[in-house]
Amino acid sequence: MTLQQLKYVIAIVKYGSITEAAKRLFISQPSLSNAVKDIEEELDIIIFARSAKGITLTTDGNEFLSYARQVTEQFELMQQRYTGKKPSRQLCCISTQHYAFAVNAFVNVLSALDTDEYEFTLRETRTYEIIEDVKNFHSEIGILYLSEFNEKVITKILSENHLVFNHLFTADPHVFISSAHPLARHASITLEDLDEYPCLAFEQGEYNSFYFSEEILSTAPHKKIIHVSDRATLFNLLIGLNGYTICTGVLNRNLNGDNIISLPLKTYEKMNVGWIQNEKANLSMTALSYIEELKKQTDMYSNG
Repeated sequence: MTLQQLKYVIAIVKYGSITEAAKRLFISQPSLSNAVKDIEEELDIIIFARSAKGITLTTDGNEFLSYARQVTEQFELMQQRYTGKKPSRQLCCISTQHYAFAVNAFVNVLSALDTDEYEFTLRETRTYEIIEDVKNFHSEIGILYLSEFNEKVITKILSENHLVFNHLFTADPHVFISSAHPLARHASITLEDLDEYPCLAFEQGEYNSFYFSEEILSTAPHKKIIHVSDRATLFNLLIGLNGYTICTGVLNRNLNGDNIISLPLKTYEKMNVGWIQNEKANLSMTALSYIEELKKQTDMYSNG
């Protein structure tokens, strides 16, 4: 087994198929397939399960990928230390529900980087896809919340997929509305106050379960509800239609401006916001830096 073979496996996972990885690596598909086969025979494991739909990592493959990433990263650090070789392009992928603090932490990590090259991905996406991303090592970290309502279901799914939830902060639910909204001068808001206004919620695709909703109190009845897929559209509709959405209440004026405000929602519910990782994963230094930045951001809000 060679370092190059480890890099081949990492590339296959990154690009989603042997065909695409071979194209990006400028080698033939049979050569890449044979390299993987050689590792599997040497270690007596199956790294990729093959089917008509493509390839997926096996349980052994997930564990092998974690070690492969750790070995290649440590090798590059050693090269940099003793040969003065320029560090390779840094890679990191984060999947998250639609949180301003997650974006702000991402901005701060990138701003502090001392490197000429990097390739990072920040996916604001659906709850189920966050879990799938981290399960399949497409993302190192996923950010989502637990509540009294969804905790048993989400925790069971995480456990079945060998994922670990790490607490960041506990949020009292708030409502995002336009600064020009008729309720904007209220000190706090009830669901009854919002009854005549459109509720905005992030759509969850085919996994459109109340348990996967980004908005707490998802089972509460609404006269008007609009499903959206991105934060910019949601904010535009908050302003244009006097709509509202229920969330953690964490806003960032540098990213969101002054047109959106956050008001406390009168409820006993809480949002336990945290990050998930695969229990077999060894996080990169960039991912660890991102977690530290998340803690700084959320400690600031948790402390008022």
